Amino acid sequence: MKTVKIIIERSEDMFSAFAENVQGIYAGGNTVDEVKQSVLDSIRLLKEFNSPNNIPDILKGEYEIVYHFDTVSLLSYYKGIFTNSALEKLTGINQKQIQHYATGHRKPRAEQREKIETALHALGRELLAVEL
Repeated sequence: MKTVKIIIERSEDMFSAFAENVQGIYAGGNTVDEVKQSVLDSIRLLKEFNSPNNIPDILKGEYEIVYHFDTVSLLSYYKGIFTNSALEKLTGINQKQIQHYATGHRKPRAEQREKIETALHALGRELLAVEL
């Protein structure tokens, strides 16, 4: 299946997004949910107001949208769900360091980003296996 890769970034006062692999998809909003809706609106408008020849091939037929966050955006988006303490427990990264990443005072090295991503994916798999 074709994949539209959307990059979500946090600025000082809002979230913004763009498609890494499709020209013409841009979005913005106060929350990530608003940005995701704005992305869908941008795709709809791209398809609606262009001739079939001008619609990017990736948007013809079935495709999936994948959202890529920078570390600041991810930690900001989930700060009401994950405390720094919980993230330390999941990732093994010191809470103070996580706070620096969340505020943008420091950028995590690739190894640290991978630790965060791996820990969140592992948690997701564990939660998917839960039955109540």
